[in-house]
Amino acid sequence: MLSPIQKTIINDIDLGKLTELVEEAAVNPNLGFEVTTRWTGQFRSESRPGPITMGNGDKVARDHVILADEPEEILGSNEAPNPQELLMAALNACMTVGYVAGAAKRGIRLDRLEIETKGTLDLRGFFALSDTVPPGYPGIEYVVRIAGEGTPEQFAEIHAEVQATSPNFDNLARAIRIDAKLEIGKE
Repeated sequence: MLSPIQKTIINDIDLGKLTELVEEAAVNPNLGFEVTTRWTGQFRSESRPGPITMGNGDKVARDHVILADEPEEILGSNEAPNPQELLMAALNACMTVGYVAGAAKRGIRLDRLEIETKGTLDLRGFFALSDTVPPGYPGIEYVVRIAGEGTPEQFAEIHAEVQATSPNFDNLARAIRIDAKLEIGKE
């Protein structure tokens, strides 16, 4: 570990601020997210994240638009990634945060980090053509390509830590409860 006295920036991360964030999480651990998605025609949709609610109740405004579509071969207009690509991108991006933070807190400067994720859906599940085929992935696989000043042992330690602590890795690796409510209106 690096000396806490010096201001240290590793992988564009201020380690002092990272330490403060970890200390705040010990006191106020909750982090709330919300996203609203609207259909925009054909198979297109537009999602807008709402504010992030910090553990202390503060709200962090978000002003982003996430577009989704399907390729023309799946009756879309090919204007944006499809939901499966966004799911994999969300997994990869979440794990990227873990790898970068894990390396930074160990004082390891990264030269490269790339995560490639793959999975195959069986459309018989989505189209309800089979009672025995689930609509989702039976499994996904990913490869992490990482390089930098760390040793193979340090990178293996970071890899294990990401698998143990990444929220999106956890969300996909275990079943999570989803509570759904249907509201029917005139519009």
